[in-house]
Formats: sequence, structure tokens, C-alpha cells
Amino acid sequence: MMRTFKIWTYREGDIPLVHVGPMKSIYSVEGHFIEEMERKGNPMAANHPDEAHAFFIPISVAKIVHYLFTTEESYGFFERMQAIVEDYIGVIAERYPYWNRSNGADHFYVSCHDWGPLVSRGSPKLFENLIRVLCNANISEGFIPNRDVSMTEINGPYNNIPDVSSGRSPYNRSIFAFFAGGNHGFVRNKLFQHWGSKEDNDIQIYDYLPKGQNYSELLTQSKYCLCPSGYEVASARATEAIYVGCIPVIIKDHYALPYGDVLDWSQFSVIVAVDQIPDLKRVLQDIPFEKYLEMQKKVMEVQRHFMVNIPAKPFDVFHMILHSVWLRRLNVLVDRP
Repeated sequence: MMRTFKIWTYREGDIPLVHVGPMKSIYSVEGHFIEEMERKGNPMAANHPDEAHAFFIPISVAKIVHYLFTTEESYGFFERMQAIVEDYIGVIAERYPYWNRSNGADHFYVSCHDWGPLVSRGSPKLFENLIRVLCNANISEGFIPNRDVSMTEINGPYNNIPDVSSGRSPYNRSIFAFFAGGNHGFVRNKLFQHWGSKEDNDIQIYDYLPKGQNYSELLTQSKYCLCPSGYEVASARATEAIYVGCIPVIIKDHYALPYGDVLDWSQFSVIVAVDQIPDLKRVLQDIPFEKYLEMQKKVMEVQRHFMVNIPAKPFDVFHMILHSVWLRRLNVLVDRP
């Protein structure tokens, strides 16, 4: 893929809504991807659009929300957001032949904002072929796995690059299962209902950490890190777990796991149905320790596929995203002149 796949990034549009994205916080992967695609010397960038196999629309939904959304003028915002993207497509479709010859099937945009999927809802016919690369990959809300790409949510720190380590030895992790985060959304409500009030040293659930406790350090001490849905299915908790060698426990409904075309999540994570939350402790305790060690080893092996590098390096998260786009682009027939 890296030797042959070429992408053209459209030049149209102006900062801050286009060509730049957030580089910190839970939407940072969106900004990192846009920056890498526009970085001088990117070996996968086409020199001319005629050479390209795929076309990147460098709009940042997170930036649109940041600069244009206000609670005082929230009515009709989704329609305005959709209109911005539709207008952009109208411009490139008028100036170039590439969108029209495939009806957008070899084009893609990247969004980690919860509202990223809503961009395409205003004109379903216009977007029916477009590849959407989304963190909020909820199948029940219109995510189509064989067309769209599920992307990892990454909570980027202020120095831009998340830390990755081995954490503690799998033989020296004193916390059996751990979660700390806000009690919002149906799944977390259910998790807190069954485990938040229980005095159970094995399943440690916190809305707010006790004073003096460090979130990152607790992750490194945990065997299993719980990753429940919040308001949406997207969450940075799976990557946070992988970054410190903790086995992610995915507790979500209708979630398309990132890079599932090539990564077998059953080898390095535990997938627990939402209705199994009352049996969570039993489900995890039924995993033999030898199996846990195998899974933890796999977590360490897949770390490189979730890492952020500047510039990007082979097999990191940037290349995992593009590989997923490439696989979907292979299914597209384009009539070239």
C-alpha cells in the first residue's frame, strides 16, 4: 500500500474550518491526520490529482463546531454544518472531474467529533458513496462497515504525542478491573448502577477519583480497563488502556471496532454485551490467567498500530486509517478518461 497508494488532498478552503484540526484532547486524531496529509514530503501524497487513487476532503468538523456553534444560536446548527460540507463538495465537483466520475466513492473525510456522522445526513443521496472515517462508528446510527472506516479516538496531551509504555508487569497488577469517568449515557448508568456503589476491590468504578489518586498510574496497575460507551460509542479509553498494556474491556452496543479488517480484537480485548454488565465480574474471572497473559502480550504487540508519530511511521495509527481507506477504495471502479 505505502508504495502504490496515492491520495490527493484538495487545496480549496481556508483555515480554520479546513486544512487544520484539533491537535489536543479527544479529537486530536482528526487534527493529526489532516496535518500529516498536508505535510510536505508525505510519501503517500499525489503530486497531481490525476495520479491519485483517493481524494481527501480536509474539512474539520471539530473546528466547525468550535468556531460556529453557540448555545444561543444552536437552532439549525446541524443544517448549517451540513451546508458547509455540501458547499465544499459543490466547489470541487465543479472545478474537477473526480467527484462526479465516481459519485464520491473514492473520496473521504475524517472526523472524530461526535457530530461527525451528522455531516452526511442532510443529503443522503449526495453522500451515499463517500467514505466516512469516524470515531463515532455506531452501526445503529447509520455507520456502514463495508463503506465507512472506524477510527481510534485518542486523547492527545498538550505535548501532542501520547505516552506509550509497557505499564507494570502482568504479574504485578494489583487492580483487577478499573474505570473512572463521568456517569453519562445509558451504558455508564447501568455500569454505575450495578458496580459503582458496591464495595468490591476487584471491580473499581469511580465517577471522581479519590483525592491523591492518579488516573494514568491506576491504568498501569490494572489488568482489565473498562471501556463503556458514554453519550456516544466513541471513547479514548481503549487506546489509553492499550498504551499501558491493560486489556480493554469493550462495553458498547452497535460499535464497529477500529481497523477490524486486519485486527482481531478478540485476541487482545474482552467484548462484553451491555446486558452482561451485572455479570461483569464473573465474565472476567472466568478468563484463565494463562489466557490473560496471552491477551496482554497481544496488547503489547498491537500498541504500534495505535501510536501517534510526527511524522507518521509505518504501521502506526495514521497508516492504519489509510489502510482501511485503501481496502474500501479497492472496491471502487472509476471510469478514467
